[in-house]
Amino acid sequence: MPRTRHPVLAATVWGGLVAGTLDVGAASLISGYNPVVILKYIAGGVLGKVSLTGGWNEAALGMLLQWGMSIVIAAIYVLLTRKRIARSPQWPWWGIGYGVVIFAVMNYLVVPFSALHAPPHFSTFSFVANLAAMLLFGWIVALFANTKLRAATY
Repeated sequence: MPRTRHPVLAATVWGGLVAGTLDVGAASLISGYNPVVILKYIAGGVLGKVSLTGGWNEAALGMLLQWGMSIVIAAIYVLLTRKRIARSPQWPWWGIGYGVVIFAVMNYLVVPFSALHAPPHFSTFSFVANLAAMLLFGWIVALFANTKLRAATY
């Protein structure tokens, strides 16, 4: 990847956008729902169940919310790890560990307190699949942090 003048910003935005977009695809594969339905569920975090009967506007809001949350999640990782961890050889493990944190926060704090008020409920398959998706999310964020911050000096 080419060097950038703003490596923290680049790591945050690229990590968040790529991980967030792939996360919608993973949720679609895990649930069997069309990605548009997944995006409406995401919009439901703000709008409640009415979002599920909506159309493209609700799906677009869901995508914007997904990208916004993903960029914030990436920013937290990048800002906490930029000095040492993001550039260390152990970056993949830190990213996977961050994925566990993301899984716990999203499923046990964010979603239950959203407008959908959905308590976590998992089958064995959905627990493992959703955890794996968040491990991948964390790994992607860590990958962008590593590649964008490796040559940066602070």
